[in-house]
Amino acid sequence: METELSRELGIEHAIFGFTPFPAVAAAISRAGGFGVLGAVRYTDPRELARDLDRLDKLADGRPYGLDVVMPARKVEGVTEADVEAMIPDAHRGFVRELLDRHGVPELPEGETSGWRITGWMEEVARRQLDVAFEYPVKLLANALGSPPADVVERAHGHGVLVAALAGSAEHARRHAAAGIDIVVAQGYEAGGHTGEIGSMVLVPEVVEAVAPLPVLAAGGIGSGEQIAAGLALGAQGVWLGSLWLTTEEADLHSPALTRKLLAAGSGDTVRSRALTGKPARQLRTAWTDAWDDPAGPGTLPMPLQGLLVADAVSRIQKYEVGELLGTPVGQIVGRMTSERSVRAVVDDLTRGFERAVTRINRIAGRSAT
Repeated sequence: METELSRELGIEHAIFGFTPFPAVAAAISRAGGFGVLGAVRYTDPRELARDLDRLDKLADGRPYGLDVVMPARKVEGVTEADVEAMIPDAHRGFVRELLDRHGVPELPEGETSGWRITGWMEEVARRQLDVAFEYPVKLLANALGSPPADVVERAHGHGVLVAALAGSAEHARRHAAAGIDIVVAQGYEAGGHTGEIGSMVLVPEVVEAVAPLPVLAAGGIGSGEQIAAGLALGAQGVWLGSLWLTTEEADLHSPALTRKLLAAGSGDTVRSRALTGKPARQLRTAWTDAWDDPAGPGTLPMPLQGLLVADAVSRIQKYEVGELLGTPVGQIVGRMTSERSVRAVVDDLTRGFERAVTRINRIAGRSAT
């Protein structure tokens, strides 16, 4: 499953795996793909250094990357406390009432939220980069537009390729103009923040818009046959995220959430602003229903919504409150029906890819080579 981009990066399969878990990222790289560690949760650079140490050792010399969240435009002089003060009392009351209605206990005294939106603030991302460039990171991906020009220049100075996610051809053209090396065309089906255009339409539009830059197909991909389709549309690889959530190496810290993911069908997700204030595909729950109900107060813009719900999300996760418990995940969740090792997932993807190529060669009247 090699392409020009995979050969450039020295990987066997053009599979790029985004994950918040170091062990999963390392396992993807060891299996011949390219693991990418999501950094948004690391507000303390020491914790990121600890997990990059672990990832680097577990990767066994194979290449890997880091995904940060850094806005292209910086708002000067605004602190987290300033943003917190902008949250209306009515919205805080709505959260309290919703948690009380579902019997969600308070966090123990002295325990703070483990889920903070501060990872979306530029100064946090810059501290993450100070750590990351001390490691042999081969790719820096940004999930919130093109990173600032000085960050792109700094990455290139370290010999690191820069990728950015795009939900439209126009987004992709802006990335190309900003000096981005790889564009990830993320379709509507994807988990997390995603746009309005489905992958089958989006991928060839982006390929044409930024040629000859390499494009990775993302969104709704969870089989080797779907990988083959992405490459047939012009992509030089695929970007997979949701698929790794139910692997044996993943560390969700929630058996209840794992069970919900394994039981969910492709129609059990919703694109909602309930988590961060921007449309993000996630499991549909009583939490998303409450925020999307027209009778409610409505969600706040990013980053206000994320700060508002941070403690609530931590409480829901800690006590595994079933009706409210969810996570960002794509429509491919319907294929995630069993816990398997990362290696088993990659082997299944490569076998499916071979089946698809053999089928197309047969249709075209050629023998597979």
